[in-house]
Amino acid sequence: MRRSQHLSSQLINVVECHANKLTRDTVEKLQNSPRTPSFNNLPYSELAYRVNEIYQNLSHWLCDKTDPVIRSWYNELGQKRFKEGIPVQEVLWALILTKHQLMTYLEAYALADSAMELYRQQELDRFINRFFERAICYAAEGYARAAGLQGRQNVQNVGGWG
Repeated sequence: MRRSQHLSSQLINVVECHANKLTRDTVEKLQNSPRTPSFNNLPYSELAYRVNEIYQNLSHWLCDKTDPVIRSWYNELGQKRFKEGIPVQEVLWALILTKHQLMTYLEAYALADSAMELYRQQELDRFINRFFERAICYAAEGYARAAGLQGRQNVQNVGGWG
């Protein structure tokens, strides 16, 4: 039996069906949060694309995407944000805020009527936490890799001046 059948598919469907509104709310938070001021400089379309990709395809990110796919997506995000000059702490806060928005939204709909539904909600929470933990680590990894490459290039340029 697939893991996604164990998840509260009803809650995932709610997120996926309301992904556009959830995306708008999340991007607004990202652009207005004192923890992510640099996100005001990013195009709305770029932020909306990244956030909507998570919400619109939540079941795929939680159940079907392999670790290498998640690693690649978030390594690329970290590298991109480094090149855009976004501080690493803001990149990580953006992911935390995205997760928080999702969890808050789910809490509004997560009224367990049975022990089984409560278990499914808890299982969904575990999958979401695991996904975002990996996303945060892989984004930081990609950011560090980009920063390290930049640092090595700077050292090589300075080394040639002697």
